Amino acid sequence: MGCAGQVPNSPYGYAPSFLGGGAGPAPAALTAAGPGMGKTSGNVLLLLPLSGPLAPVGQILENAVKLALPAGSGPGLDIRDTGGTPAGAVAAAQAGIAAGDGIILGPLTAVEARAVAPVAQNAGLNMLTFSNDPTLAQPGVWPLGITPDQQVQRVLQVAADDGRTQLAALLPDTDFGHVLAGAITDGTNALSEPAPQITFYPPDFNGLNRAVNQLSDFDNRGQGLEEEIKAAQDLGTAAGRERAHELQHQQIPPPSFNALFIGATDGDTLAELANFLPYYDVNPPQVQYLGPGIWSTIAPQMAHQSVFRGALYAAPDPAAAAVFDAKYQAAYGAAPPDIADVAFDAAALAKMAAASGGYTSAVLTAPGGFTGTDGVFVLQPNGQVRRGLAVFQIAPGAPVITSAAPTQLNQPGN
Repeated sequence: MGCAGQVPNSPYGYAPSFLGGGAGPAPAALTAAGPGMGKTSGNVLLLLPLSGPLAPVGQILENAVKLALPAGSGPGLDIRDTGGTPAGAVAAAQAGIAAGDGIILGPLTAVEARAVAPVAQNAGLNMLTFSNDPTLAQPGVWPLGITPDQQVQRVLQVAADDGRTQLAALLPDTDFGHVLAGAITDGTNALSEPAPQITFYPPDFNGLNRAVNQLSDFDNRGQGLEEEIKAAQDLGTAAGRERAHELQHQQIPPPSFNALFIGATDGDTLAELANFLPYYDVNPPQVQYLGPGIWSTIAPQMAHQSVFRGALYAAPDPAAAAVFDAKYQAAYGAAPPDIADVAFDAAALAKMAAASGGYTSAVLTAPGGFTGTDGVFVLQPNGQVRRGLAVFQIAPGAPVITSAAPTQLNQPGN
């Protein structure tokens, strides 16, 4: 299964990328990370939208959780319907807490998770939500969906290792685009790079054209060359005409950046950019293109545009998905949708924690992290999640891995 992404501005968070899972989390280390909240026992409370518009997604998540927590295996599973609303999620959480449950898995959407978080914290329960909205992160609340920050940080690091430290970004003027902008700014700060040059584009052809023109600084870059050509022509001599002819075949100087993060996620916009970027001389190899993990779903189409071959994005290694894919297929007669791995990993982590001292923050924030269906991940005490993603390159046929997913996250650069 590829690392598919949900549409930007989805109710689950910001353009998440999800991958069907592997063998389930196994502890890389179970060293206590200091005191924290969390119960040591109790059933696992699973909050899902089992009624309402999101009920089909809720059923998928329930299926995945049951693979990690089959009946009779322990710990017990308490499944409660949120109806897909904040009020429903709060009521379901309160009912599970009253029943003595020890940890919360879910809910699905960011708005539900934001409503449930204070209820969980007041009860001293840790919560593994299925959203990828990084703003949910706080002590005791971990968004397990793959976030824009995780994707951006990984691909910027690889670009920096290749000397691509002057970054620009061309992003949609949407919530998703602005979240990417924040992640890019944070990423360049973390790498001690110059501030990125960020340009937003509106959702229309002319607006995109203007944005690329502005970003490229094409008029100023080409002005000196145009002035030289005019001066040579104004000489009115054979030598002047020859010199003007030579200058007309020269390349204008490259832009002021050597890496460009492109936030476009739909084929039509990328097809237009495949024309605009070369027209304004924002080309490889002078400029390395970078993008979000959702590119994995359209990488074969992007490869048809020669300008995008060699572009990089960060996403989970699909090889990690094989075990879970087969397990889900055998159990339910269909391939697991992309969101299923997050629920499976959360349940497998809860099961491991129950057998390793309880659902406490000290157990969940083990510094060595865990190996999940999307690779290694570490829950940090502040609620943030670090992930080990691979970096892929757009290539004919299928993308290729140019930087393997790390197997541990002990090093700051990983």
